[in-house]
Amino acid sequence: MAVAAGCCLFDTAIGRCGIAWRADGRIAAVQLPETTDARTLARMHRWCGPAPEAVPPASVAGVIGRVQRQLEGEGDTLQDVPLDYEGVGAFQRRVYELARAIPPGQVRTYGELARELGEPGAARAVGQALGANPFAPLVPCHRILAAHGGSGGFSAEGGTRTKLRLLEIEGAPLGPDGPGLFD
Repeated sequence: MAVAAGCCLFDTAIGRCGIAWRADGRIAAVQLPETTDARTLARMHRWCGPAPEAVPPASVAGVIGRVQRQLEGEGDTLQDVPLDYEGVGAFQRRVYELARAIPPGQVRTYGELARELGEPGAARAVGQALGANPFAPLVPCHRILAAHGGSGGFSAEGGTRTKLRLLEIEGAPLGPDGPGLFD
């Protein structure tokens, strides 16, 4: 694993997130908030190595602003942000690219993504790929649900509650018409 050129924490509507970048501006990792800054950095470093904390270059600062606005409900897909897929397998990359194409406020199931990949029996593999997502929310794994629209799991701090909070921010249908905490 190549160590990222730099990383930093930044405030959002849901807490302090982390971001790491390569020297060429590609994003090496993004981390949703953990319970402490140290835990957020530690979890992010699992994806990008022990990147030094630094002031982000202008291109990364622009991505940070877009993530902040997305987490306030702006609805930016962030699909054009360049990601560094070093160390990400071909299947995972395909899953991440499909997930990135899902507009804010919309959802798919793991099975639907598997079918879109041309691998209808791969719903569990899709879930595993999303569980190892080093780019949340740039790769919006929170928009992927269990069969029949249940919330399914979520590997970020707070688990399903965080997933549902992100969907709520985006205006996705929750409760009787969509996923809920106990689905």
